[in-house]
Amino acid sequence: WPHHAHHNMAANTSGGTAINAGHAGGMSASMNQLGGTLTANRSPGMERNLHVSLDDRELWLRFQNLTNEMIVTKNGRRMFPVVKISTSGLDPAAMYTVLLEFVQVDTHRWKYVNGEWVPGGKAEVPPANPIYVHPESPNFGAHWMKEPISFAKVKLTNKTNGNGQIMLNSLHKYEPRVHLVRVGSEQRHVVTYAFPETQFIAVTAYQNEEVTSLKIKYNPFAKAFLDAKERPDTLYSHEAPYGWLIPPPTHYTSVAQAPPPPPPSLAVTNSPLGMSCDRYGRALNNRGMATHSARASPYARPRLPSSTPGTSSP
Repeated sequence: WPHHAHHNMAANTSGGTAINAGHAGGMSASMNQLGGTLTANRSPGMERNLHVSLDDRELWLRFQNLTNEMIVTKNGRRMFPVVKISTSGLDPAAMYTVLLEFVQVDTHRWKYVNGEWVPGGKAEVPPANPIYVHPESPNFGAHWMKEPISFAKVKLTNKTNGNGQIMLNSLHKYEPRVHLVRVGSEQRHVVTYAFPETQFIAVTAYQNEEVTSLKIKYNPFAKAFLDAKERPDTLYSHEAPYGWLIPPPTHYTSVAQAPPPPPPSLAVTNSPLGMSCDRYGRALNNRGMATHSARASPYARPRLPSSTPGTSSP
């Protein structure tokens, strides 16, 4: 993959680099699987003022300063930050397919030693097809330009599972590259943009604690993956979805082990009038609900009304 900018490409203020992907040897085998003739040579007047910019670039730069890491799992894990671009200068009436390719950029693997990433041996062979086709492809240029193009649904995996996920080698560094492919004719024109600030090392678990903290700070979904043993109160009290207050796991254990309290027994005695009463002051009705008319002591023997006005028997 040559790293020089396309001569007809307008300057990009977001740090993206336009790559001429049409030269011999410059197109990856994965891109050639799209079929047809792929070339970056433009027709006269084709997207002369094309601009592609990376959204959330400042956030990406924060991660780049720490050497960003992305989790890969057997079932696939979504990226954060999300690759999101904005485009202008496309032909509104032309059809385009937008792709995201993950290019293995080094000839060696990496390892995390004493708080830093260092080369760790020869790189493995890159996976065959680390390309993600945006689900809204193909679509008109007007569609792609009306709002940012987000690759939020991309999932990274370290297993071949055939579910359309992107397979990457763990402990290898990758650079996401965006391809804009003009379709609808025999010849397909490709423009490729690389954003060095989006480079990351694929890992099965975060190595740098500073990267972990940054992910948690800016990604609301990352809080769900915090270790409940380390922050049980915060996790279950403040981060529970939909406002439900869930006690920490330790509370579940104590509740599960404690036997339920026995129901209070109703000690019944016979009053002089032959009525039954509750000595405990709270009786249950036939629905199991506590009644509020129960007395704390047996009813006294009824008395005749007092002859003094305004007074009554207790």
